[in-house]
Amino acid sequence: MSNLKAIRDRIQSVKNTKKITEAMRLVASAKVRRAQEQVLATRPFADRLASVLYGLQSRLAFEDVDSPLLEKREVKKVGLFVISGNRGLCGTYNANIIKRAEMRAKELEAEGLEYSYFIVGQKASQYFQRRNVTIKSAYNSPEKQPSSEEIFNATDEILSWFLSGEVDRVELVYTKFVSLISSRPVIQTLLPLDPQGLEVKDDEIFRLTSRDGRFEVTREKVEVQSIPLPRDMIFEQAPVQILDALLPLYLRNQILRAWQESTASELAARMTAMSNASDNASELIKTLTLSYNKARQAAITQELLEVVAGANALE
Repeated sequence: MSNLKAIRDRIQSVKNTKKITEAMRLVASAKVRRAQEQVLATRPFADRLASVLYGLQSRLAFEDVDSPLLEKREVKKVGLFVISGNRGLCGTYNANIIKRAEMRAKELEAEGLEYSYFIVGQKASQYFQRRNVTIKSAYNSPEKQPSSEEIFNATDEILSWFLSGEVDRVELVYTKFVSLISSRPVIQTLLPLDPQGLEVKDDEIFRLTSRDGRFEVTREKVEVQSIPLPRDMIFEQAPVQILDALLPLYLRNQILRAWQESTASELAARMTAMSNASDNASELIKTLTLSYNKARQAAITQELLEVVAGANALE
């Protein structure tokens, strides 16, 4: 009987765990939907900014523009801007981005370059602090989507980092959202800005949908409408001054987009991990129930045999 009680307790414990993982899966799916809504909300401004920069690019030779954000200098120090999460229970999301940042750091060391970290997320911050590497700044990753204040603070610090000469190049290490079950760490050069990277390209957005009762994500190509500026347009300010004002906005938008992609990747990874945990709990409950039924049947059979043996002894 003690064995039966242990199995019953185990079944109840697994059921309670399944309720928790299922609740966490639903919370993550709701947050993914909000992430989608925020991406769509920020898109009009990003599209218009890209159009204006495209128009300025057609009017100016960016290579001849004297802008500190476009200045390419000899690289001796590199800043790695790493975006991770605050919490676990999201599969290999944090481990993958930390591993990619470490690989990039080793590549820079092999080239004889110095590097330091600008980290978003407690997981990466705690990991690198234990290894005594140089961390310039560390921010917490928001539970939902990054706020405008967080983006402003991060961008301003990175700009001062670059413009003061503390680093000669800033590289962004983040997780690109592919689907609910797939994301990959990528590296993007953030500063100095590349004039060729300011071209208008087809963009993508992700949409959370459901099919056959299960969540899935679809990616859609979105064509950004470029609006070339007329040749006879007269600027109240010099185009270079306008460019100097718009480039920090463009940089801020790049950081926002990467941060949103990383947050969506983390939520999708947590949603998938909790879904797998719930499925595994269901399978474990089936196995334990089968074991319980077998043990119970064996106990009943044993009791029947004891009753029959006792009856035979009385005869």
